Amino acid sequence: MTAGQNRQDASMPPPPPSSRSDCAQVQVTRLRAGAIAPGSEADYVALETPVALEFNGISHATMLATPADLEDFALGFALSEGIVSGIGDVRGIDLLPQPGGIVVQVEISTACEVRLRSRRRAMAGRTGCGLCGVETLPEVLRPVAPVANNAPVRFQTVLAAMRDIRALQALHDLTGATHAAGWTDATMTLAREDVGRHNALDKLIGALARQGARAGDGIVAVSSRASFEMVQKTASAGIRVLAAVSAPTSLAIRLANEANVTLLGFLRGDDATLYSHPERITT
Repeated sequence: MTAGQNRQDASMPPPPPSSRSDCAQVQVTRLRAGAIAPGSEADYVALETPVALEFNGISHATMLATPADLEDFALGFALSEGIVSGIGDVRGIDLLPQPGGIVVQVEISTACEVRLRSRRRAMAGRTGCGLCGVETLPEVLRPVAPVANNAPVRFQTVLAAMRDIRALQALHDLTGATHAAGWTDATMTLAREDVGRHNALDKLIGALARQGARAGDGIVAVSSRASFEMVQKTASAGIRVLAAVSAPTSLAIRLANEANVTLLGFLRGDDATLYSHPERITT
């Protein structure tokens, strides 16, 4: 789908589980009303796989992620972490399945490789670990350019975005185990899912870049809390509004104020709490 196409059809059923690469079938025993139900039945769980990211042969990060949309994940991670400045800096992405996980090999420009070598970090962490493994405090709090002051956004648009994105969470509907990050503008809605909330947002940022969407013209909604890094990634993509189902952290609010990002939390039903730049939201 490109930015000029219609919204994804949320009424379309997800593909059969047997054809999906993001979940697995297991046998479970149910407990109902405090009692063990007889027999067992099939259920579906989200896959969680070690995914190693390599840039020009440099082993950079290992994350536990859902093994779907990994090209989007690698590109979004590279963009949001400042490894590359744009999709033009990425020459190719290859997926190499291994017995213990998946290696994603990303070929980047020479200039980006030089920059990467100057700020090496190696992190191996838990699901969506975010900042674990960063070597210095300046790397954690790296500056992000403030987003542009675009037109105000109607609160009803934010509510509609969250509803549209929720309707696209096919893996969550199947397993109940994944987060989603979605983006919407006047022409399309796009969502990505993962067992890690940071991973889902990276996948979304990568998908927007690969599809040539004008990320700054839309808003982002996430099915999780809004941590510092979630705001950092949103701002790095030039997106002005981040809406979260749950609460933000103090550092997330501080960065949102500095980066000119409107941050909403507790977006549930017709309610929300505005934590930064409320002047951008109209009713």
